[in-house]
Amino acid sequence: MSELLQQIINGISLGSIYALIALGYTMIYGILRFINFAHGDVFMVGSFIGYYLAPRLIPLMGGNVTLSAFVVLLVAMAGCSLLGMTIEKLAYRPLRSRPKLTILITAIGVSLLLEYGGQLVFGPDPKLFPKLIPSTAVINTQHLVINSNSIVVIVTAVVLMLLLR
Repeated sequence: MSELLQQIINGISLGSIYALIALGYTMIYGILRFINFAHGDVFMVGSFIGYYLAPRLIPLMGGNVTLSAFVVLLVAMAGCSLLGMTIEKLAYRPLRSRPKLTILITAIGVSLLLEYGGQLVFGPDPKLFPKLIPSTAVINTQHLVINSNSIVVIVTAVVLMLLLR
């Protein structure tokens, strides 16, 4: 029974991550009126910004991991925003009056460009992101562990779903 409860908690946490991704796609569709397949790839670029910036920034911030994580988040968000605006201006805006299929094919092309460009620049091997936010066990019994990262993800997803409904 305890394993089932642990798996339910794990499922809710993973489902919350999927919900956050779905919220992003929904917002993009609501604003641009097309499915932007490059949405996740733009976040991939933001992840690599954080991946390369975090280890260099922590020593500059005197080892303050919390402040470093906040700055890394802001810089990655700014990088994603800049990339997203550039893609919209160069790839999508000229096609606004075209059929939806044209924009959809362009979105797939931009997605592939970012994916394979990322592999070319960063390499195809998996990277381990530096641990900026410590994951502490909030509930830790003999059969059940709920860590702080899971709680943050679940609460963030619920709050954003309530705010964006």
